[in-house]
Amino acid sequence: MESTASAKYLRGSAQKARLVVDMIRGKDVNQALAILRFANKRASLGIEKCVRSAIANANEAAEKANIAIDPDDLWVKTAFVDRGPTKNRRRVRPAPQGRAYREQRHFCHVTILLSNDDRPAPKAARPGPGKSVKTAEAKPAKLAESKGRKRGGAAAAPRAKKVATKTQTGRKAKTADPKDGEKKTTE
Repeated sequence: MESTASAKYLRGSAQKARLVVDMIRGKDVNQALAILRFANKRASLGIEKCVRSAIANANEAAEKANIAIDPDDLWVKTAFVDRGPTKNRRRVRPAPQGRAYREQRHFCHVTILLSNDDRPAPKAARPGPGKSVKTAEAKPAKLAESKGRKRGGAAAAPRAKKVATKTQTGRKAKTADPKDGEKKTTE
């Protein structure tokens, strides 16, 4: 059974109210009310009233249908915030370079849908772009295998020591002449 409640013309912008609504979406009613009670946001008071109204609507609908419903079984199935009208107040704020800005008062509409149906199972993490589902599932098994092994390849190979070549300064350097097969000395 589902029940809805909406609170219209709540003070504050829709963007700020969405921050609060995002915290309670998908939670059960008692948990959502606790979050709203202790949220340090101005919009949480109006949203809490809306949730309580939705609980009362669920009880009323259950009584009319002659069904027993436990309010503790309800959970927030859907919650969203729409932008309300912007009241153009006849007040101005001083702005830079001699201009004046009109003050706007924002309003929003909150809608909450509660349900006592079974919750859907959480969705598995989707693989990133360019990866198939099989590679995303096989990756943790591959990591578990490699934990016990020593590293191989270039990381485990010992580095070759560099042999420093000494230049002969002030001495005669010997170079091989490919034609004669003899060594020539140059000064």
